[in-house]
Amino acid sequence: MNDKRQVLMQGSILRKAFGSRVKEMRKNRYWTQKDLANRVNIRFQLLNKYEGGQHIPPADTLIRLAKTLDTTVDYLLTGDPVHDEPLANANLYRRFQTLEALNNEDRTTIISVIDAIIAKRQVENAIKPIDQQVSG
Repeated sequence: MNDKRQVLMQGSILRKAFGSRVKEMRKNRYWTQKDLANRVNIRFQLLNKYEGGQHIPPADTLIRLAKTLDTTVDYLLTGDPVHDEPLANANLYRRFQTLEALNNEDRTTIISVIDAIIAKRQVENAIKPIDQQVSG
């Protein structure tokens, strides 16, 4: 097979995989194509072409799609989970990034609140009857 044809076939496979990931994530949210298209501010016919593997969106649309679907551009394009983010939940990760920019006093307050919630949960688990601790 010549190189040009191989590149075209690989591009087609990548577009179809991208489209499948977008479609799956959209359906997991019980959104129609029109719902997602409106949230991303594109025509639903264009989203249909993305999901069908006919096109890959430009960078700005790709970023909006990732944010709207609560995932990363990397995942949409490659299907690989994000390895460089220490948290699996992208929303939580973005919030912690924002918190880093706060002043020391605000960060300390937020950490205290988080610690209190964790301690509360640990106490609740510690006082459960033994049969609930084992099964739950």
